[in-house]
Amino acid sequence: MRAMDRRALLGGLGTAAAAAFAAPAALGRARRGLFQRLHQPVGLQLGALGTIAPREIDATLANVAEIGFREIELPGLLGLQPAAWAAAATRAGLKITSLHLPLQGMGGAASLSMLSEPAQIADAMGTLDAKWAVAPILMFPANFRPAPGESLEATIARTIAAAGEDIWKQTAEALNRKGEALRPLGIGVAYHNHNLDFAPIGKTTGWEILWRETQANLVGFELDIGWVKLAGLDPVRFIDNARGRIKLLHVRDISASQPPGYRIAMGSPTVGAGSLDWARILPAAHRAGARHFLVEQESQSGIAPMAAAAGAFAYLSQLRG
Repeated sequence: MRAMDRRALLGGLGTAAAAAFAAPAALGRARRGLFQRLHQPVGLQLGALGTIAPREIDATLANVAEIGFREIELPGLLGLQPAAWAAAATRAGLKITSLHLPLQGMGGAASLSMLSEPAQIADAMGTLDAKWAVAPILMFPANFRPAPGESLEATIARTIAAAGEDIWKQTAEALNRKGEALRPLGIGVAYHNHNLDFAPIGKTTGWEILWRETQANLVGFELDIGWVKLAGLDPVRFIDNARGRIKLLHVRDISASQPPGYRIAMGSPTVGAGSLDWARILPAAHRAGARHFLVEQESQSGIAPMAAAAGAFAYLSQLRG
């Protein structure tokens, strides 16, 4: 499968997004964009593309590079060896910044997770030339099992609420332990939040527990600012208060019509089509220490994931701030 034709990428995008994607050079001549001014590339979490079959990796990464992305984050190894990912990324001209590793085993002894031996993680990360191992969500309780007819989202909400503060403290301990083991090997450990991290637990929240009980020199944060917004918090104020520990930013938009809350409700509009003020948020995140900006979204409007990724890049590449 060859790289996707530029005209095909534009299919399904709005007029403004398509025009921005089609003419980045003209936009650059008119005035430097935000990412140019910050001297940062626009990255992509490959999870934004949905299911990717191993045999499609080369074509997928070629399309991602054709859009203009220069950095990618892996949602996992997806059944491939690190060397295969590294070779495909090199062929496409992409840099792998980070890898999501769950805090529990997710597929047998051969799968890679935060439970894997530090040397095994470091070897994989070294092959990928990636510097951040990111826990994509907190540790799940031992009794995490869907009830009959229960959705995954409902199971997460029920079991995490029942676990109370303890599960967040266990998560903090696991992150500290892994950060201490991987730091000497040149690998940073970070934690990716959701909106449920901000749900009240007595007089505190999961986020406050993680912030308080993880060691700043061992554990950073991959802040998903869309989930922060969905929890009803002001994104810029939150970023300013978290200055110094934000290492990566997930650039996720939230629809203005989506009511705030703590239920993990997957689905987000193309970046730039939602309610977040990116011209304020992105510079604030850079000031706070973020150096990797990764588009993450789940298309709600029937747009093909690759076209939605192209729309997000078009918006971000012409953004001024």
